[in-house]
Amino acid sequence: MSQMQPPPLTARLAAIAQRFGIGKAPRRILEQASRIRLPFQPLPPIQETIWWQSGPPLQRLVELPRSALSGPVQEDKAEAHAVLVDVVKRSEQQLSSFDLRQVDGFCGSDNEPLPSPSFEEYLAGLHTRKVRIISYKDFIKAISLPLPRFLAGEPISLCRAGWHGKRVFWNGDQHVEAFAASIAYARLRELEATLPADITEYRLDPGGLGLLNDRYHVLAMPVQAWSDPAFMGLLLDGGIPYSRLTFLRHPGAPEFILLPKTHAEATALGEGLRLAGAADVVRYLQALA
Repeated sequence: MSQMQPPPLTARLAAIAQRFGIGKAPRRILEQASRIRLPFQPLPPIQETIWWQSGPPLQRLVELPRSALSGPVQEDKAEAHAVLVDVVKRSEQQLSSFDLRQVDGFCGSDNEPLPSPSFEEYLAGLHTRKVRIISYKDFIKAISLPLPRFLAGEPISLCRAGWHGKRVFWNGDQHVEAFAASIAYARLRELEATLPADITEYRLDPGGLGLLNDRYHVLAMPVQAWSDPAFMGLLLDGGIPYSRLTFLRHPGAPEFILLPKTHAEATALGEGLRLAGAADVVRYLQALA
């Protein structure tokens, strides 16, 4: 039995143009954008790791500064900013007692060795160990390094994010080995270790994501795009409204372009870039949610 072949590009372009009511001039942009050749890459999946900073910094959207967006028209940037800041919601929770054995990540540390799915694997991968715990006395000494007022019951600051699943991160960056060793020891010995906790939680908001999807194409563009004559010609020669967001931190990370769907040429460019291979940021976020 022969497999069904995908429709040719011309048929897909015609279907998109019909669906969005794209006229002759925008259809030319759609066709040209679909043929752009750039080193497009998929957005990275979330890793199972103790390092919060290894994931996408979506918590930054809550207080995204207006200056984070660039583009030629102030009003376009302001409208895009107003939508972006509603994509992620933040809430605070105070608990009188939290079992520290549930903590399995570092929120505040920028020190990111190889990804480790747990404190135990992180400790096993260290070339040299500075902290070894073989007794309860050692445990108290070790945990008092990252948490100097552990015995006094001072609340611990923690973070959670929907895109990290159920993982709980300690919002600290000092003595991370001692913290990991203490929690691993408490789990191994089934040692109860509790503190009051202040927990900051982040979640992707379905309503905010829906609004972003309704109003914008949000696409991940490789850094080479901004010096590519074919792409920049379509973007600038047609006076297409856009906003540009530098968001991801890793070297060579793509930048995001926001193209308003209310504008026919911007819609045509967005659909064409998707056909060319640009990653759809909204779909990526919806999958994380």
